[in-house]
Amino acid sequence: MITLRNVLKNYSSEVAIGPVDLNIIEGGITALVGPNGAGKSTLLTMIGRLLGMDDGVIEIAGYDIAKTKSKDLAKIVSILRQENHFITRLTVRQLVGFGRFPHSNGRLTVVDEEAISQAVDFMHLGDLEGRYLDELSGGQRQRAYVAMVLAQDTEYVLLDEPLNNLDVAHSHAMLQTLRRAADELGKTVVIVVHDINYASCWADQIVAMKDGGVRAIGTPSEIVQRDLLREIFELDIEVAEFRGHRIAHFYLPVPMCGNCHRSKVDGCCLDGSPHVAAPLPLGMPA
Repeated sequence: MITLRNVLKNYSSEVAIGPVDLNIIEGGITALVGPNGAGKSTLLTMIGRLLGMDDGVIEIAGYDIAKTKSKDLAKIVSILRQENHFITRLTVRQLVGFGRFPHSNGRLTVVDEEAISQAVDFMHLGDLEGRYLDELSGGQRQRAYVAMVLAQDTEYVLLDEPLNNLDVAHSHAMLQTLRRAADELGKTVVIVVHDINYASCWADQIVAMKDGGVRAIGTPSEIVQRDLLREIFELDIEVAEFRGHRIAHFYLPVPMCGNCHRSKVDGCCLDGSPHVAAPLPLGMPA
């Protein structure tokens, strides 16, 4: 389990993350969701000890991350940040090999090579392992970085926007892979995602954040609720059930009628009226 107690990060007198109290369940996939600036990536980065906190305690599998040696923590938790600066003359296999550094200290053994091969195969990168990173598409590079994290072979895997640079098909394939990592390899996977529907369909637990704090935590059926999503995203969102999953609808344009919009009723008294190009945020004048 990942436990956060009174975790706080101050950026200024007006901007802060926390204080956050949170328990992330062991096993499965936990998704951090919320609008831009909610603090999702910052919280994930603090859990991975890539960013210091100003107050509070974070424990992973019972280890206080502030007191645990880096070489020991690196065998418990791995993290992939959103921004990754790749070296162009590095092959996919060489990149994945960096995930073994906590185990090999840079001197790869037969066991390390086997772990690298397993991660490459798990991410379906066998045909690309000899290619240089600058020869790959953005989506292929993203898969290579995730393979590097899996090669580290930690119980806890933290991924900041792993669907970045991926189209719909590759996003689906990535989520399938992460689901397999949780179910077949026993990993505890924590991801930051922007699409609430991906979280609803693939996660076991959702943490909804806004303004630097945790507003709600629960199962997808508990979090993907009309009133809660409207509060979090400040947007007219409808929720429906599809094949056992709750799906949020927010792509369709809404009528320009201010009366109907403010009353939050379904439909509009101005049927057939011109429509705006995108949904109106709650509170925005029509």
